[in-house]
Amino acid sequence: MNLELEDKTALVTGSTAGIGFAIAKALSSEGARMIINGRSEDSVQRAMSELKSSAKGELIGFAGDLSREDTASKLTMIHPHVDVLVNNLGIYEPVPFEQIPDDDWRRFFEVNVLSGVRLSRLYLPAMKKNNWGRIIFISSESGIQIPEEMIHYGMTKAAQIAVARGLAEHVAGTGITVNSVLPGPTKSRGVGDFVNELAAKEGKTFEEFEKEFFEKVRPTSLIKRFASPDEVASLVCYLASPLASATTGAALRVDGGVVKSAY
Repeated sequence: MNLELEDKTALVTGSTAGIGFAIAKALSSEGARMIINGRSEDSVQRAMSELKSSAKGELIGFAGDLSREDTASKLTMIHPHVDVLVNNLGIYEPVPFEQIPDDDWRRFFEVNVLSGVRLSRLYLPAMKKNNWGRIIFISSESGIQIPEEMIHYGMTKAAQIAVARGLAEHVAGTGITVNSVLPGPTKSRGVGDFVNELAAKEGKTFEEFEKEFFEKVRPTSLIKRFASPDEVASLVCYLASPLASATTGAALRVDGGVVKSAY
């Protein structure tokens, strides 16, 4: 299937590893002109080197922390227009509720929510002028089923769903669509490293730990395994394309069936 992305410019925040990298790879392999973002120049150059062999569109690097207002302003000065904005930048950490200080609540909101709000605000005028655009927030099933071990994270993921729906209402009747995507447990680089570390401590293989995790921690999963970043990227790539013109204001799940609902 041709996703008709050859003439589109796409920005994926936090795209040097994990789900963000997989999304950038999928979009660039469809011919999109990709802006690769990471916090350091080394990580950006490494990602671009890895993408070079599969990319059909131009690869452009931008190093900087896009949770910062000044960095976002600098980015939009250098690249004033994007057709596709994927707000993927995010952080997570399991912490008991009583041990989460105010500063961490603020930090999670700044990185996970406000970074995407800010970039959407900055890039929306050009999208409106062209009467075309795609804004996608990478949320999580944790935005619906708040994990008790990461309440501050779940709060930000729920906020992203709300922002995406509200923004879709704001651009109703235009050629711009806004959606949120809700991955479930996914074997990104960070999660893979974390799980391997926990498994080693318990004297288990990754496969043994994975089986136990989906039996005890995420028993509602229907696929009974971690999804791959590429499986998430496939959905995002479609939503970013002109073919998804009738899909907007939606919270689309690629969660392996973890959320126990038909809706």
